[in-house]
Amino acid sequence: MKDFTYYTPTRYLFGRGVEAKTGELTRWMGVKKVLIVYGGGSVIRSGLLDRVKLSLDNEGIEYLEMGGIQPNPVDTPVYDGIKICRDNNIDGLLAVGGGSAIDTAKAIACGVPYEGDFWDFYAGKKIVEEAMPLGVVLTIPAAGSEGSGNSVITKLDGLHKISLRTESALRPKFAIMNPELTFTLPPYQTASGISDMMAHIFERYFSNTPEVEITDRVAEGVLKAIIAEAPRVMAEPENYEARANIMWSGTLAHNGICGTGRQEDWVSHFMEHEISAVYGVTHGAGLAVMFPAWMTFMAQNHPVKVAQFARRVFDIVEADDTIAALKGIEVLKRFYTSIGLPVTFAQLGVENPDIDLLVAKLHENKGETIGGYYRLTAKETSEIYRLAL
Repeated sequence: MKDFTYYTPTRYLFGRGVEAKTGELTRWMGVKKVLIVYGGGSVIRSGLLDRVKLSLDNEGIEYLEMGGIQPNPVDTPVYDGIKICRDNNIDGLLAVGGGSAIDTAKAIACGVPYEGDFWDFYAGKKIVEEAMPLGVVLTIPAAGSEGSGNSVITKLDGLHKISLRTESALRPKFAIMNPELTFTLPPYQTASGISDMMAHIFERYFSNTPEVEITDRVAEGVLKAIIAEAPRVMAEPENYEARANIMWSGTLAHNGICGTGRQEDWVSHFMEHEISAVYGVTHGAGLAVMFPAWMTFMAQNHPVKVAQFARRVFDIVEADDTIAALKGIEVLKRFYTSIGLPVTFAQLGVENPDIDLLVAKLHENKGETIGGYYRLTAKETSEIYRLAL
């Protein structure tokens, strides 16, 4: 196990009706005037936005609104939000929604106090040292952004979809999590969220760092819980306990606990980012396509951890690592299919992907050789994309 620092300052409020505490927690984080960042009309139609605003009113907190944040968030609203904050003396952000709203709010939060272009942080030119305080009211369990210091934004000029990772600067000060707010999520969105949170665990689990039994077992336990709860939540969307377990799994998958003391990978995420940047697909669905392809490549080239996953999570009984890994991959694909997810490009709605373009953009953004579990050049990443055909 490697030496590590683990810092998680987020205050979680989990349970029925907890959105009524939004104003109280916003005041607690020291904010007097907040910009509410949200996505489509669901938070309006459900009455959630009105309840949040009433809670802010009750605490005497002023607010402005910025809605319309779309999935796979882009840079344009970030620039708009930075201007709104600067022009109106906003001193905090409140994201109401899922990963897209939260990631946009995080980009605004680091952009407001910075004199240059916020994209400098995502392009790796600058490190985030200061950010406005941010709170979250979560409505979609998937990205885990409510508990992480990470954010993903696409720059429309060139369609560069880049993830920014910070240890603490962009971790929300609080996250309000009411599983009831997820009852009306469409099945495909629920399933895509399940894939997303599983992928966050995979990126940490597939590691060459030795002697990490504790985090291996934590990762495997959360994966097994997600796999057990997924059929329940798909069949009974208003089952509070199933929704609660899935919601908390999404946070545990991405708040860093599964990655402590180990080198992480993230290649499958990088490869999917290019797909969703170019073709606009749902991120979690794209991951359901990319991870089995990546695992299949690894089964032939570096199977040890994929075989361990197959044995411990899916109870595959097979001595040979490659065979065990391949059997586990087939079970994983059947699981994805059972909850309505694609496992090939065609099922994702991308009949003829431009693999050369995807590979070129991937290595332009991430370098000639990528990966923590197995180092990959353009030749190997092209092969992995083709395994997803």
